[in-house]
Amino acid sequence: MPEIDRTILEAFLVAGDTPVSGDKIARELGLSRVSVWGRLERLRREGFVFEASTRVGYRMTRVPERLHAALVAARVRLLSGRELPLLGLEAVDSTNSEAERQLAAGREPPFGVLAAVQTAGRGRLGRVWHSKDNGNLYLSLAFRPLLAPERMQMFTLVMGVRLGHFLAERFGLKMQVKWPNDLLCDGRKLAGILTEARIDADHVRDLVFGIGINLNAREKDFPPELRATAGSLALAVGKPLDPHRTAAEIIAHLLASYEKFVAEGKGADFAELWTRYDFLCGKKVTVSMLGKELAGTVAGLDESGALLLRDSKGNTHALNAGEVTLKKK
Repeated sequence: MPEIDRTILEAFLVAGDTPVSGDKIARELGLSRVSVWGRLERLRREGFVFEASTRVGYRMTRVPERLHAALVAARVRLLSGRELPLLGLEAVDSTNSEAERQLAAGREPPFGVLAAVQTAGRGRLGRVWHSKDNGNLYLSLAFRPLLAPERMQMFTLVMGVRLGHFLAERFGLKMQVKWPNDLLCDGRKLAGILTEARIDADHVRDLVFGIGINLNAREKDFPPELRATAGSLALAVGKPLDPHRTAAEIIAHLLASYEKFVAEGKGADFAELWTRYDFLCGKKVTVSMLGKELAGTVAGLDESGALLLRDSKGNTHALNAGEVTLKKK
């Protein structure tokens, strides 16, 4: 049924201010006029407003403030031509966890899970991701890439830097990528990425790409301990954003980036993009790994995506994982 809602909403998006005939929608969907009316009534209860004109049709005059999965999916298809089933939830423990449950239950990828609230949002290394209902995008995309596991080592880095580049170009922002999975703007964290996979002996069986992006959060929406370091696209741009349009643009870009990665790997432009957006290169940091700490200066990435850290003795270490903390001046 979400596909029916998506098709109905897509018709209204295409029509703009032009009335849409209920009879036309009914014919295209193979439904009765009464069934279409019933679907519109349900969408009204979810926050949409449709104005009806006798013998003319309906116009969509308002959409919900909270992200609505069918409307996002409709915008994704109009933007990219890609059909992505989106499961929309009021609240979930974690969109990544729900995507994994859907895969385990036999749902065929690709699909997405979208939530207004995460009660146990996950970050890297088991951290909690602050995920309250404040107009942000909490999303997981499930794929079945059937690629060799070693090909996926660069996946999170590639997806992150390409999304950072898109946001920089789209909104004119000074974006940065902090190895391995954070997107920053003017030093404030806008987004975090968590990639999880089920791997067989010779290929990746399932891949879940999770991302939390602060879209319209205001400074007061963040916990006091995060207000100095967290940001949102709206704060960076200086005005609230249309959440459905922005979410759809981001999802369409992520789908295109995934397809490019499957076809080309990291791509010939990765090194240039990473150099342009790298937040850490040249900075003095401490990296925590399995209870140990290593201090030094970041010297970029190696070919596999490992962080290169030059210590005080001039030795260079290639680190595949760890928590990076900037050293205070």
